[in-house]
Parts: sequence; structure tokens; C-alpha cells
Amino acid sequence: MPNIKSQKDRVVQARKENMHNKAIKSNLKTVVKKADAAIAAGAADKEAAVVAAVSAIDKAASKGVLHKNTAARKISRMAKRANKANA
Repeated sequence: MPNIKSQKDRVVQARKENMHNKAIKSNLKTVVKKADAAIAAGAADKEAAVVAAVSAIDKAASKGVLHKNTAARKISRMAKRANKANA
């Protein structure tokens, strides 16, 4: 445990930020999993699920939780799977 006041503050901030990032990542995984399941099942609402997943990925990238290239890769792969399922 740090003795310096600023470092004590940083510990609290880091814990808070970690919880925030974990919540965003957890929600992201859930939305992506739902979209993948909808694509695999050929569900009628798969387009809406893909749009929601892409939106969640973009938000995570804009908040700095995901790197922008990681987000682009995830979106690209999801779009490829969705287009393959449509064909």
C-alpha cells in the first residue's frame, strides 16, 4: 500500500477505471456473442444484432477500452460472417 497521498489517489482511480473498463468489455462480449448466435442461427433480427454489436465495438474503441485497429478487425470479421450468411 502506498504512503504518498497522490499514489493513494492513483490506486483508487485505477481501481475505478478498471471496473469501468471491465463493465464495458463484459457488455461488449455479450453483444458480440448474441450477434454471432443470430448470424449462425439465421435469425430474422440478425441485422439489428450486428448493428448493435458494431455500435458497441465502436463505443469501446472511442472510450479507449479497445485499440482502434482491434475494433476495426472485429467489425470487419463480423461483417464478413454476416455477409457470408446472407449469401
